[in-house]
Amino acid sequence: MLHIINKSPLTNNSLDSCLRVAQPGGEILLIEDAVYAATSGNAFESKIREAMGRFKVYVLQPDLEARGLADRLIAGVSPVDYGGFVDLAASNNNCQSWL
Repeated sequence: MLHIINKSPLTNNSLDSCLRVAQPGGEILLIEDAVYAATSGNAFESKIREAMGRFKVYVLQPDLEARGLADRLIAGVSPVDYGGFVDLAASNNNCQSWL
């Protein structure tokens, strides 16, 4: 299953909720303000690093770049472009958007 998170973990608990209930082996895509979670030096860095042991974690590169964070991406998080976003959605039987 692809889990899509778009809210900043600093203002919303969507990321925490996803990590708490999602089944290991799925994929997580961070988009819009959720990309802050995929950057080094933030309060959620340790949660993302721990999650990478259970999930494949992706970040939407254009959203990362729009926020000036491309140089702070946590090693192991995979950046994808819009075509990659479509590929992830198409390759998973289910997609869950966390609002």
